Amino acid sequence: MVIEIKADGIWFHGSNIVLSELREGSTITQWKELAEAFSHQPTILSYDDNGNISHNGKEKGYLYIIDEPVEIGKDIYQHPRTTMDENAEFLTNRPLKVKLIEEL
Repeated sequence: MVIEIKADGIWFHGSNIVLSELREGSTITQWKELAEAFSHQPTILSYDDNGNISHNGKEKGYLYIIDEPVEIGKDIYQHPRTTMDENAEFLTNRPLKVKLIEEL
């Protein structure tokens, strides 16, 4: 599946805990539905070529947006050991402020 990244796009993080800041090494994505799925803490997650996500997560989730400017290559970088397609997951190089946008 082709995942396009927009330099000025919205970055999401899904978690099962309430946060105000992400730590260095946290995972973020521009794929909102992927962040939503990860918020439920699945042990198994997959998606098809159309982007339909399946997972076994059951936890209450929280969806966040990154609440400050992010520069690819400086603040974040592609996850080097992902099993997903290119541009699906990025890791943070530093703590980033987040804003809760939805309880899931």
